[in-house]
Amino acid sequence: MAPEPPAILDAGPFDGVDPDEFVRASMHWHFDPATGSRYWLDRAGRLDFDPRRDVKGVADLALFPDLADELRDVPVTDLVPCGYGRDVRPVNVFDSGGTTGAPKRVVQLDDLVSRSTEQVDLRLRAHGLPTGTQWLTVAPTGPHLVGDVLQRAARSLGGPGLSVDMDPRWVRKLIAAGRNDEVESYTDHLVDQCRRILSTQDIGVLAATTPLLERFAREDDLLERINGSVRAIVWGGTHMDPDTRHLLATDVFPDTPLIGMYGNTMMLTALLERVGVGATEPCVFDPVSPYVFLSVVAPGTREPVGFGERGQVIVSHVSKSMLIPNNAERDTAVRTRPVDGQAGDAVADVAPVLTVEGDRVIEGVY
Repeated sequence: MAPEPPAILDAGPFDGVDPDEFVRASMHWHFDPATGSRYWLDRAGRLDFDPRRDVKGVADLALFPDLADELRDVPVTDLVPCGYGRDVRPVNVFDSGGTTGAPKRVVQLDDLVSRSTEQVDLRLRAHGLPTGTQWLTVAPTGPHLVGDVLQRAARSLGGPGLSVDMDPRWVRKLIAAGRNDEVESYTDHLVDQCRRILSTQDIGVLAATTPLLERFAREDDLLERINGSVRAIVWGGTHMDPDTRHLLATDVFPDTPLIGMYGNTMMLTALLERVGVGATEPCVFDPVSPYVFLSVVAPGTREPVGFGERGQVIVSHVSKSMLIPNNAERDTAVRTRPVDGQAGDAVADVAPVLTVEGDRVIEGVY
């Protein structure tokens, strides 16, 4: 029989637990033969340190090599900690977007679903999002995490979530092949579906990517409908530069709050922009202790850059159900001090790297 996990591992994202203590407890859980996953127990012997002895807090997560590429091929059942017992099954299996190669896969169990939903819900409420209103989400679903996060956000705020699916992998293939006319046709297809919903349903919250918001702005009927009835816009996926953010917030959707969302599969959740940042300022995203830790480093050395300087984003996810430490993201950002109570860095003005291992990064519609 597996030992009981430390109580701290069941803490919620805003319970105020000590992040270093949480990380230490997680190391013992994931690397104890009685509780760890097959993947991490097998991988432990090839590490040049002992996580249970040497990882004493958040900063020591940097001891891990970046192993995220291995998640392209690992059987998903090998990622589930055996401390959950024989009968546990993943609630979700999510793929990364495939921007940097074959998709990586992660699992999400019941407890992590609850924690992710809780933190997204509380941060959306802090932004004053309306409750009990219908959402329209235009985002990847299926194996992608973002659609699931947004649908759960709609439900947690008491509103039904209408949706239009998109296939970001197909669009990236079209762009890479220079088939821009087909990209335009696919975007028209997405816009037409949105038009039917916006013209017949009372949508209070619109969740969409930057390219689609820019495309909506070219359609007078959609622009009139959104500005007349939508009470908040959540944007995410493709990055939004400060000039575009300012234009959308002040000229295109002047009376509708724009709320940025930054996340990816390796985080296993999404971060909402900091409350109170003006449209003329860079968008800031804070980490979520004790589950998501961010750092901004110089790409060559992985040494932290100074506050106010741009570097590559490193993400670590630490929870009872998953461990993904020290993962180099395809993003750069300006290193920013986080709000009180959060460990690690906050990130501002997130932007994509131009290439990964010599290949051009293509964002497309997402």
